[in-house]
Amino acid sequence: MVPAASITAIQVENLEFSPVITAQTTGKSYFLGGAGERGLTIEGNFIKFTGIGVYLEDKALPSLATKWKGKTSEELVEALDFFRDIISGPFEKIIRGSKIRELSGPEYSKKVMENCVAHMNSVGTYGDAEAVAIEKFAQAFKNVHFPPGASVFYRQSPDGILGLSFSKDATLPENEDAVIENKAVSEAVLETMIGEHAVSPDLKRSLASRLPEALSQAV
Repeated sequence: MVPAASITAIQVENLEFSPVITAQTTGKSYFLGGAGERGLTIEGNFIKFTGIGVYLEDKALPSLATKWKGKTSEELVEALDFFRDIISGPFEKIIRGSKIRELSGPEYSKKVMENCVAHMNSVGTYGDAEAVAIEKFAQAFKNVHFPPGASVFYRQSPDGILGLSFSKDATLPENEDAVIENKAVSEAVLETMIGEHAVSPDLKRSLASRLPEALSQAV
């Protein structure tokens, strides 16, 4: 079990990320590893668009502890392999992206897809199957609208499944709206958030600051 002290809620602007969520699609509970803002600098001003929370299956802790137990937050935030072990680890993750500002589904997904394709191209994992998966990703967002507070949930499984679900608030829906079976695309979504060229350094810092305590108690 995850230590209670390690599963506090996080506030990002006006968004609250609860300490634990349960997915009816899997019957599993996931604890909040970290959360942070994602924004863009537009005409010299930093504009916050979304808050991102990364939830981890309980068995993430013993998996990560074998390599990272005893490391400090300062060491973890600088360790690219730490974040890659989260991205590709043999445990499920649920990523919640909630909107601070209003966005259409196509507006939001266009930037996500651009970042994912750029990453896959850079590591040589983008091919015909990935192009098909990215198109399916685009279609899933085609008729979606995100008012402030609305969320997209990504369920990333270690076997390469990416489940998508949409909510008008922070509630995890009972059913998934789309399922994409492509490991490279599934991992690219989280890679763009917390990897080498992370769109949310704030999220990386949050994960690195919260997980050491939980890892220290992992068995």
